[in-house]
Amino acid sequence: MNLSLFSDEKPLAGRLKSLAARGVYFGTSSWKYEGWLGSIYTPERYNTRGRFSRKKFESDCLAEYAETFPIVCGDFSFYQFPSESYWQRLFATAPPGLRFAFKVPEEITVKEWPKHARYGARAGNGNESFLNSHLFDAAFLRPLAPYKDRVAAMIFEFGTMGKRHYESVTPFAEELHAFLRALPPEWRYSVEIRNKEFLAAPYFEVLRENRTAHVFNAWTRMPELPEQIAMPEAYTADFTIARALLRHGRSYEQAVAQFQPYDRTQDPNPGAREGLKELMERALAAGQPALMFVNNRLEGNAPSTIQAVVDSSSL
Repeated sequence: MNLSLFSDEKPLAGRLKSLAARGVYFGTSSWKYEGWLGSIYTPERYNTRGRFSRKKFESDCLAEYAETFPIVCGDFSFYQFPSESYWQRLFATAPPGLRFAFKVPEEITVKEWPKHARYGARAGNGNESFLNSHLFDAAFLRPLAPYKDRVAAMIFEFGTMGKRHYESVTPFAEELHAFLRALPPEWRYSVEIRNKEFLAAPYFEVLRENRTAHVFNAWTRMPELPEQIAMPEAYTADFTIARALLRHGRSYEQAVAQFQPYDRTQDPNPGAREGLKELMERALAAGQPALMFVNNRLEGNAPSTIQAVVDSSSL
């Protein structure tokens, strides 16, 4: 992975550049946040006729994002298969050194469509495309192939599944294994689960056999990062990936209501910070890549969380 272009004028940029040179990449979940104006983003860059232009900001801010961060998580791709023209526009906008991790579309990872209006007639029904390796390859990987050297990892995010879906972790692991072994081997893959009871030998064994990373994730109903990190079997690949998303016990909706517009830290999370620091230091000691992503909804402002994590280490 090559490094992005960093600005020495931004205090966080230099530290992240140094870590990226050693294989540890810190970034955020998405990037179009007006709450970062004045810290990560320069307001004057997005003025049109003397006034702030949201359209200009949303179309142009990725380039300035890359002056501080070497990597970003594309959450947007969870909701659709982006078109070839979309990928062309995205990678034309992004500086060549910026790396991406992409969430795989829910069309592949949702077992049963949620009972929500946005799913229309599919709501509450089983998903016929669940773990369809052919669809994933044709509709996602192939359009991305021209940009493969700029993609750091794929993230398969599986929402919470009930007993009606799987009685235990074993049948889930068996289906996951069949899916993963059918995928093209030249990409990096990772799996994020939301069932804490699935953090067991059958799941970890499947990931290890398929050289796929477990995503260490801070999320409302998952064990906190330090607890996941303490599981020796959770290190299943030759790279580490983490996503710090929510405080344990706090819902997404609660975090949005409390933290918008994400312009400052409002609720420091020492456990998540310590977990990210430990993963960073483990990766540095092992000489293995680490992809570390922080969401605004963890503490209120992802850049300041990352700043606190990197400042807490002497490495």
